[in-house]
Amino acid sequence: MAEVTIRAFEMADWEDVAALFNAPICRWGTMQMPYQSRDEIKRKLENPPPGLHRIVAVLNAPQKVIGMISLHAFQGRRSHVGSLGIFVHDDYHNQGIGSQLMQAVIDLVFNWLNLKRLELTVYTDNQSAVHLYEKYGFVIEGTMQKYAFRDGAYIDAYTMARLRN
Repeated sequence: MAEVTIRAFEMADWEDVAALFNAPICRWGTMQMPYQSRDEIKRKLENPPPGLHRIVAVLNAPQKVIGMISLHAFQGRRSHVGSLGIFVHDDYHNQGIGSQLMQAVIDLVFNWLNLKRLELTVYTDNQSAVHLYEKYGFVIEGTMQKYAFRDGAYIDAYTMARLRN
């Protein structure tokens, strides 16, 4: 199992995060497009929308970001809700990195931001991700048919949520 430090994202991390965006398995499980330039990714990272919190998993030796979870805390009538997105580097799946990131963001959501609802969208064929989310109390609320186009075909997605106890 990889030993990591969980901390806030810093702009100095951008090159490692760009590698996550472009890693084939990471991209497969997300809405990211292939062939994103590093410049494009850097611009996205430099200009986050309001309410975005980013947490990274940094490999202790050598120092390298191998995972990131993003929380978008909504405003207005949905100010009680946050939405998640998560990446773990292709080479570090099934080593507890996703669990460590989930624990950190759940602590942030419920103990610091006082949100009541945490939600996410996940492709129905991404069973390892669904398993991770269920492990942390998320339940499937519905299936969105033909949610996105990936690898030449439409793919369904679940909407999942965890409510504060």
